[in-house]
Amino acid sequence: MSERMTAGLAVAALEAAWARGHVAGGAVFHSYRGARYTSRLMAEWAEGHGVRLSVGRTGSCHDDAVAESFFATLKNEMYSLRPWATRAEARHAVVGFIEACYNRRRPYSTIGYQVPAGRMAAFMERAERAFSEDEGAMPMAA
Repeated sequence: MSERMTAGLAVAALEAAWARGHVAGGAVFHSYRGARYTSRLMAEWAEGHGVRLSVGRTGSCHDDAVAESFFATLKNEMYSLRPWATRAEARHAVVGFIEACYNRRRPYSTIGYQVPAGRMAAFMERAERAFSEDEGAMPMAA
């Protein structure tokens, strides 16, 4: 969380996801056409990690429907319920909401009415099997 949304912040978030094994080489990172996502810093990070960048069409709100839905859920179910005294308090609440509620309790149509944590666990299980059977071939996410 930062006072400004910069390319450095976006790259740091991707790097954190990479370090946790949530992003792999060959992944596609889709975003809207904001400067932070089309920056040289983002392009260099993606190239260095084997991640393909993809941007939505100009003026098409439907290209980012999943992300927009996530932020609407966050705003309506957590953020707007009360004022937050400090940035640290808000950050703690956002992380708690994402980890405890959004990722573990809510099924989503975009992933076959599964919860994200369950979907990720199944993907990681398939990946581990594929690595052991095929010496490192990464399976496609279902």
